[in-house]
Amino acid sequence: QVQLVESGGGLVQPGGSLRLSCVASGLSLDALAIGWFRQSPGKEREGVGCFNSVDGGTVDADSLRGRSSVSRDNGKNTVYLEINSLTPEDTAVYYCAAHEVDEFWEPPPNTCPGPTTRYGYWGQGTRVTVSS
Repeated sequence: QVQLVESGGGLVQPGGSLRLSCVASGLSLDALAIGWFRQSPGKEREGVGCFNSVDGGTVDADSLRGRSSVSRDNGKNTVYLEINSLTPEDTAVYYCAAHEVDEFWEPPPNTCPGPTTRYGYWGQGTRVTVSS
């Protein structure tokens, strides 16, 4: 059974930075593809980025490209989402999600992180509030 635990959220002033963590247990990250999603109040959950052993870390959301990155620490079985130059529009609950992959898996092209239905494991979310 895979469990995911996010942390690192909080209240941040505009222009600040955050590094969100997603710690996976139950399987090595080599056997998982990780997706990052966020959900702002009144909006649908949207894909932010992903990490897999084939492509590494990718930021998908147009609003985050150029100021965000996704990375992994194998020793800690942890995937990170770092966001810089935060704006109030980044206020959301951020979720990491995972699905199992095998050694032959290839990520579908141009689908990072892909639909939420692809992921069978979800963390509880970490809330990010950007406000002065």
